[in-house]
Amino acid sequence: MSENSEGAQADWPTRFEAGEVEPGLIDRWRDGNVGAADVSSDKPVYAISMPPPNVTGQLHMGHALNMTIQDVLTRTKRKQGHDVLWLPGCDHASIAVHYVIERDLAKEGETRFSVGREKFLELCDDWKEKASGSIQGQIRRLGCIPDWGRERYTMDPGLTKAVMKVFVDLYREGLAYRGNRLVNWDPKFQTAISDLEVVTRDVNSNLWHLRYPLVDDPSRHIVVATTRPETMFGDQAVAVSADDPRYKDLIGSMVHLPLTGRQIPIIADEHADPEQGSGAVKITPAHDFNDYEVGLRHNLDLLDVMTDDARMNDKVPEAFRGMDRFEARDAVVAALDAEGLLAEIEPKTVATPFGERTDVVIEPRLTVQWFVDVAEMARRAADAVRDGTTRIVPDRWEQVYFQWLDNIRPWCVSRQLWYGHRIPVWYGPDEELFVEVDEEAALAAARKHYGRDDVELRQGTDIFDTWFSSGLWPFATVGWPDQTEEFKRYYPTSVLVTGFDIIFFWVARMMMQGLQFTDESPFAQVFIHGLVRDGQGQKMSKTKGNVIDPLELIDEYGADALRLALMSQCGPGQDIRFSDASVHAAKLFVTKLWNSARFSRMNDAVFDPDFDPASAKHPANRWIVRSAAETGLGFFEDLDRFRFDHACSELQAFVRDRFSDWFIELAKIDLESADDETRLEIRKTMGWCVANICHMLNPFIPYVTEAIWDHIDAPGSIVTTEFPDYAALLRDIDAVQEIERTIGLISRIRSTRDQFNVPRKAPVTLSLITGDEALVADVSRYAPHLQRLSGVGELGRADALASGQVPVNVTGLDAAIDLGDVVDLEQELKRLKTAAEKMRKELGKLEGRLADERYVSRAAPEAVQKSRDQRDALAADLQSLDEALSLTQRAS
Repeated sequence: MSENSEGAQADWPTRFEAGEVEPGLIDRWRDGNVGAADVSSDKPVYAISMPPPNVTGQLHMGHALNMTIQDVLTRTKRKQGHDVLWLPGCDHASIAVHYVIERDLAKEGETRFSVGREKFLELCDDWKEKASGSIQGQIRRLGCIPDWGRERYTMDPGLTKAVMKVFVDLYREGLAYRGNRLVNWDPKFQTAISDLEVVTRDVNSNLWHLRYPLVDDPSRHIVVATTRPETMFGDQAVAVSADDPRYKDLIGSMVHLPLTGRQIPIIADEHADPEQGSGAVKITPAHDFNDYEVGLRHNLDLLDVMTDDARMNDKVPEAFRGMDRFEARDAVVAALDAEGLLAEIEPKTVATPFGERTDVVIEPRLTVQWFVDVAEMARRAADAVRDGTTRIVPDRWEQVYFQWLDNIRPWCVSRQLWYGHRIPVWYGPDEELFVEVDEEAALAAARKHYGRDDVELRQGTDIFDTWFSSGLWPFATVGWPDQTEEFKRYYPTSVLVTGFDIIFFWVARMMMQGLQFTDESPFAQVFIHGLVRDGQGQKMSKTKGNVIDPLELIDEYGADALRLALMSQCGPGQDIRFSDASVHAAKLFVTKLWNSARFSRMNDAVFDPDFDPASAKHPANRWIVRSAAETGLGFFEDLDRFRFDHACSELQAFVRDRFSDWFIELAKIDLESADDETRLEIRKTMGWCVANICHMLNPFIPYVTEAIWDHIDAPGSIVTTEFPDYAALLRDIDAVQEIERTIGLISRIRSTRDQFNVPRKAPVTLSLITGDEALVADVSRYAPHLQRLSGVGELGRADALASGQVPVNVTGLDAAIDLGDVVDLEQELKRLKTAAEKMRKELGKLEGRLADERYVSRAAPEAVQKSRDQRDALAADLQSLDEALSLTQRAS
């Protein structure tokens, strides 16, 4: 060992300690601004807009997967010579922030209404400052290096400017308008919410059958079935099917609406199902989405009978006013029962909408809101995918995308919250409205309208739905509506990485708004990844207690292990079964990489920037260079196809199987016996391989590869050092065949020795069965390797397979090892037959169990899967045993 080797050994720790290495590299990447894009560059552009996590967010496994995918892509493209912009940021997520702040206020006996708008918004801003820094820190810990200098927030002044322009333009084009329509209403937050913020759960409830007396004959009645008797005060009709023989003669008749003194008609409508309930349903257009559509078809009145906080209002009989809706439900049922109008109470499981944040039952409610007519925008967004302008990967999600866009309805963009972009609408003294980008412009428009200067305006209190502003994210974050250099260079973006759960709410809306306002689709590709599930394939949830915290895993195993475990299972659209075991396995690989690189450095294999791997002469060197080049090109292809799983598998196989297990082992022998020139070439090739292993693995495991890069004295940062031209190194097929034959022969001898339980130290004679002198000479050159790595004692020649010999053939070469002197073949044959017979019985039992439909259907899924795994393992073992039997019979 040279002095350099001894120094390197002292400097290079025996173990990779992620907790000690990661903080320093995080600081280095931050201080060096290594993720920064260069708007003045002439390199090809690769741009990704980071899906902005909610400012209230804590990094979870879905975030870890999404962020790692983007980091892998951008690190790779940067090293391929692209000017990369990965633009980070956070979303203000108004309803989530409201939940946090209002929860804290409630602990002090306050509400947002009691502290007032100004104070509440101050609290929101304070929260944002703390939370956004925390999120950035979590993303950094994961090893991600976006362009932090261009970090954006959905309520930044620049984004606010874009939001205001978009709405004013939509209004002036007649696409944004105010309307009185049914929305999802959260009584706790007292605001409209989107479908995404509604969670439907099954609730044990009832179906109440109520009698509505006929006006013409009060002795007769029609029975309606409802799950919501408290809304009956808003009823406008009773609907039946035109084909229901029970009610044909009643269509057009009037009924008394109990408890109200009102009369309502019986109408025929397809909404009424003769097979459901009584076949007659009450129609309450202001409190049910289906009823609202019926009301539109029949021109029925819309009567809202509740207040903002879901209490009965002054439109109901006095006895029920002020009651909570569920209190009113009980009171209505009791009153109907007292009048003999309660026909039946039928237990029923009811699908009930709850607010995701507040966990209160959502009320379909008629309110005045702002809407955007998105029909034409939706058509353009769908066409952009249909004509290939934007490609969704995997393409099975295209139909989900099309289904929503092709059946889209007007978008409710207003919310009755305080934290968010306030809708730029001002009202004059006569309620004339002025829609302008700011108050100054609104005042100018009002003065012109009224013909005087002393005009006072009142701004509306509603804010925009968060998805309205985040839908502008890809282009507003780079300066639009101004024609900035960033906008012109980095828009449209290259790819969007996201989950399938927001295809409707975010992906489609970015497509619609991007095309509407820039006339270009915002993404070339949309990559849809799957869910991160637990080890049993279950969706992670707090109620199940199976949530895995990625930060805890980073603390225990390191960020590299977490990233590699995620990426090793990540392909287009496929869910990931994740467990601590997968992270542990990834950490073992990180350790193996560290040890292999350290061994190389201990043997003076440093990176020489002047070394040309194409100039290598030694066959093993030429073989490993070509193998590395093939692996690199395959890695590029895999990432272009979003096959992160296959890329990880191939990269690990190269490091583990070809570099560590073969090249290093072959090199150990050559470093002892070769001439100085060859030894130097081996060391330089080994150093080049370590550097290129770091190149290819850096996007997946950035910390350990950067640390190794430092230890092998490679120049600069691996982050910004470009890949070599792997295509130029695809040569030397003869060297490949020569080394592959040697490796194959060693492997075949090893496996045969294992099959016959030949002791490791017992030498065996290898006979080459060939008349090709050149081939014999080629194999003979590797006699030291065969002796050291497979226990060959002597190398001989033979014309044919003889008694006591077992074939160890490989492609292009027939060979055999002589076991007659080291193994009792007859005794071995008996042992193998006994073992095979026992194994067949065990396999038969397992196959019988799995063929039993009762077992498969009734046993726990994990037990069935365990049986299948045992069967497959046993079948593989039996196949190996049968091969050994065959060889033994031939040799006996």
